[in-house]
Amino acid sequence: MKLDGIIIKGIGGFYYVDVNKKIYECRARGLFRNKNIKPLVGDFATIDVISEQDAKGYVVEIKERHVELLRPNVANVEQVIITMAVKKPNPNYILLDKLIILAESNNLEPIICFNKIELVDIEDINEIRDIYKNAGYTVVLTSVKENIGIEELRSVMKDHINVFAGPSGVGKSSLTNLLQPGLELKVGEISEKISRGKHTTRHSELIELDFGGFVLDTPGFTSLDLSMINADVLALYYREFNDLSKPCKFADCRHINEPKCVVIEKVANGTISKKRYDSYLYIYNEIASRKERY
Repeated sequence: MKLDGIIIKGIGGFYYVDVNKKIYECRARGLFRNKNIKPLVGDFATIDVISEQDAKGYVVEIKERHVELLRPNVANVEQVIITMAVKKPNPNYILLDKLIILAESNNLEPIICFNKIELVDIEDINEIRDIYKNAGYTVVLTSVKENIGIEELRSVMKDHINVFAGPSGVGKSSLTNLLQPGLELKVGEISEKISRGKHTTRHSELIELDFGGFVLDTPGFTSLDLSMINADVLALYYREFNDLSKPCKFADCRHINEPKCVVIEKVANGTISKKRYDSYLYIYNEIASRKERY
């Protein structure tokens, strides 16, 4: 019997496939080795069930991948929930923009979540939100302590495969557990079933959400390696630079010191945030100087 599902975890040569909320323990057919294909967490797969009672089978087909990430090595993630605290710790805007660039360059939709909003004045929150909202991103303001913005975040994540990203201490785990009460218990149960008490290394795992979709429990969407991005195309990953009514004078404008640069004009008149533009210059110089060194 063949069934379609999604691989939620892979460990020790076994792949655990969720088929309508039933988990099948599967090996991969040798044909994948012959084709140099390794099944990944997040893959939509067809399995051949060899024992319905024991929930065992073989992975026999991997569907076409829409996205493949290297760190973590997972497939078909759709959205990155980039989380920053508005205070304790203060937001790191360079890190935030690097994570946005990383998401955009991997064809993922960045969702920006500012957490701990109970710690600052509403005017400060709105200023932060507007910078990124005006740049073209979905921004969600949350407070775990006061249960603010959780329903909005659920709505944004619903029916998508999501991963959280951001520095430690911003509340990613607390948000995840508040999004779906009892998640910690569920994760423990699934991990116990899958690992059978003999695997201790942490691996990426997809957790199904009751309200629809999945969240990736992973050691971290942590790679900030932008080495694959050329400094001269960095501007492509700044949405507000590309949503202008008229182009710059030069088709290959880097938006740094070129004459008749529309981006520089928009920064000067306040249409584009100077904070975002300064971030662009910082990251541009960082990438360019690295290229020069190597």
